[in-house]
Amino acid sequence: MTSTASSTDLRQGQAPPDDERPSWQQRLRRFGYAPAGGTPGGDDVRDRLVPPYAEPSPRLWQVLGAPPLLADRITRWSAWGGPLLVTLLAGVLRFWNLGRPRAVIFDETYYAKDAWALVHRGFEVNWDKNANDAVLQTHGHLSIPLDAAYVVHPPVGKYVIGLGELIFGFDPFGWRFMTAVLGTLSVLMLCRIGRRIFRSTFLGCLAGLLMALDGLHFVMSRTSLLDGVLMFFVLAAFGCLILDRDRSRAKLAAALPVDPDGRARPDAEVADTFRLGWRPWRWGAGLMLGLAFGTKWNGLYILAAFCVMAVLWDVGARKVAGARHPYEAVLKYDTGITFLATVPVTIAVYTASWIGWILSPTDGTGGYFRDWAATSGKGGSWTFLPDWLRSLWHYEHEVYEFHVHLSSPHTYQSNPWSWIVLGRPVSYFYESPAPGVDGCPADTAGKCAREVLAIGTPALWWAGCAAILYVLWRWIFRRDWRAGAIACGIAAGYLPWFMYQERTIFLFYAVVFVPFLCLAVAMMIGAIIGPANSTDTRRVVGATGAGVLVLLIAWNFIYFWPLFTGTAIPLDEWRSRMWLDTWV
Repeated sequence: MTSTASSTDLRQGQAPPDDERPSWQQRLRRFGYAPAGGTPGGDDVRDRLVPPYAEPSPRLWQVLGAPPLLADRITRWSAWGGPLLVTLLAGVLRFWNLGRPRAVIFDETYYAKDAWALVHRGFEVNWDKNANDAVLQTHGHLSIPLDAAYVVHPPVGKYVIGLGELIFGFDPFGWRFMTAVLGTLSVLMLCRIGRRIFRSTFLGCLAGLLMALDGLHFVMSRTSLLDGVLMFFVLAAFGCLILDRDRSRAKLAAALPVDPDGRARPDAEVADTFRLGWRPWRWGAGLMLGLAFGTKWNGLYILAAFCVMAVLWDVGARKVAGARHPYEAVLKYDTGITFLATVPVTIAVYTASWIGWILSPTDGTGGYFRDWAATSGKGGSWTFLPDWLRSLWHYEHEVYEFHVHLSSPHTYQSNPWSWIVLGRPVSYFYESPAPGVDGCPADTAGKCAREVLAIGTPALWWAGCAAILYVLWRWIFRRDWRAGAIACGIAAGYLPWFMYQERTIFLFYAVVFVPFLCLAVAMMIGAIIGPANSTDTRRVVGATGAGVLVLLIAWNFIYFWPLFTGTAIPLDEWRSRMWLDTWV
């Protein structure tokens, strides 16, 4: 199947001769830099604005013996059929024994109970210290306390978790159901996003398959924590922006003049003045970013990064279309709609997510700090604002102070420098059952180990280190927008944590950029396979190397399966999987 990392290369036409290039470009050529160029009349600019999708090689169908009509149908149906098959695999893995272990693991002790209170009372409450045992013993049939609790994360993610609890009950399956749904759907989204980015169904499905087999994504999809919900909304926002990019470039391409041969040509007047309209997918991205911000505050960093990326995409589109002043044109025609569709929408969605707290009583029986404006917050220069808004602002300020000063030591905390190499995973659950108990084989000599370890699939993440370097090289020296988009997603989810060296933070926060890490590895594998015009020997060697890497990742996921699912294994087998001392 034809699937290359350069199938959407925008550098078409002929580059200027070496002696006409600036000297800095000539020096950078040794690192692989390829200057943009091209003659004005050499190609159809529509193919540069909206590149076609890669088609499977005719040699593949000849080898398989498929007639042309059948080959055409398979190609058309694979655009959705391939992603759906990968999603089916991801769903089966994530929903298998979802209610096991039947326990409140790690931070489920906060979010599962907060979610239950939110969907019933509209605000979080303080639970008894023995509430976890009571929930499991009574299957969730216990009264909800009245005393409001001080919580430090917005409510969207907890409402999502609570939806599963409303459907399936206040038990482990119920509070993990929605994270499993979102984890499965995120695989489908990544397949489709990867297909649209790479213009290759194969590479898109490969990116989704890699995420389906990532241990961190898998564990977070089976645990009711907020970071998996945040990852879903961030990926959805990215997908909306990718769709907006394709749709807006198609509109711009359709507006360009066509020569007698039927080929579109760059036109400065069109490129500098064309209005792209209201761009509904960009508004969809704003909605998703608002939900991300309403789940955890680090969604704001992603909002800022994605807005910059979207504006640069607009500049690039107008440049390709022939704009003489692309930055001025984007500032005049595009920046306003980008701002309106993202920042105000994000703020509005975030504020609306607090509606349960806002509507709660102000007599001291409502949400935490709900009565602040009417009690401690009387007076001042902002009394013209509604009481609920002033109380909410005070609450948010207190939460900010908590976050920036959070430095209490934790056994599983880690520095973000170690995340990409999986230096310190987080143990969500651990038990040592005796032989014949909780799945421990009766003939085991000694106890077993049951653990749920939040760790990425090592082979995938360690290959991801090389993939990140590859996309950075591809972006800087080959000016590949796809590599830049992937790098932006990784940077937005990863780099902000380096500003909090003293803060208590954990490896599982990295699940937010796992989709982009998988896209990076898929792009690197596309390069390993080689361009479509390579020799048969080059393609065979490349496909073999790529296949070995994918199989290694799949084997690695299977090998660590007991640690992802809390399956009881003999202690010696558990120790054999502790590859680094810091994993214990």
